[in-house]
Amino acid sequence: MNDEALIRVDKVYRYYGSRCALEDVTFNASKGEITGFLGPNGAGKSTLMQIICGVLAYSSGSVSIAGHDILESPLEAKKYLGYLPEHPPLYSECTVDEYLRYSARLRGIASDDVENQINVSKEQCGLMETGKRIIGNLSKGYQQRVGLAQAIVHGPQLLVLDEPSSGLDPNQMIEMRELIRDIGKQHCVILSTHILAEARSICDRILIINMGKIIFNKPLDALSGMETSQIQMIVGFSNPPASMNIIKSIAGVTDVADLGHNRFRVTGDKQILTRSLTNAASSNEWGLIELGNENDSLEQIYVQLINDAHRDKRTEHDN
Repeated sequence: MNDEALIRVDKVYRYYGSRCALEDVTFNASKGEITGFLGPNGAGKSTLMQIICGVLAYSSGSVSIAGHDILESPLEAKKYLGYLPEHPPLYSECTVDEYLRYSARLRGIASDDVENQINVSKEQCGLMETGKRIIGNLSKGYQQRVGLAQAIVHGPQLLVLDEPSSGLDPNQMIEMRELIRDIGKQHCVILSTHILAEARSICDRILIINMGKIIFNKPLDALSGMETSQIQMIVGFSNPPASMNIIKSIAGVTDVADLGHNRFRVTGDKQILTRSLTNAASSNEWGLIELGNENDSLEQIYVQLINDAHRDKRTEHDN
């Protein structure tokens, strides 16, 4: 990985009236690195993506791409930038070639180089056999590829992807991740997602944003050495309680998700969770038929950080 940062975001704030949507956001990213942005809905991910792409102005701070400030020198900065929004801006009545040709000319690519750039982007995105197909007749997965092709048609160094797997089926998700991994070898990629498995499988660095603040910023391989007081367990009952709130009331439990078929993912204090679940199942005759640790360090850290941030916010509000 190149140590020279391609994008620098420094102390960015964004206000909507009196509400602070982003607070003191700072990070760098370099070529050859895929950075994954994670966070719950409303955390500020999309706002930050729009600021990076120059679609939305920040209230204070700075954002520069290859040394060019996105607000002071937007044309220069955007030469280095490719953007795939969550809903790609496709023209469904066009063929793939027509659309990419139009995108290339919007990007100011010289006329004698347009066809070459189109072919390069189609080859990178697995679209060589679809050039004459109508976009509206393509599957969702291939439409997403077309959106990715328009984002790289001008050969940008920085690629910003907002929920690139949104609406894809499992096979299409795998294919999209493979494409992003391959493209990430030659680009600096910033990826916004709410899918932890996606971030874990393709990202080199993880940033978690919550309530407008970055609360985690570390390389993916650093997670293996991190300790967390929380643990996630999969528990199954033959005669489950009538409500998840009953499980939430068990000592040490901080979160519960219903997996269906009388199975639950339970998050809680690793020191007492196993014992608490076992005792509760026995005393209430729930019929414990499954109890196992779900070994996912990223998910455990994510849940703990989000829970801690909300707990701190409540404490601050109460005081």
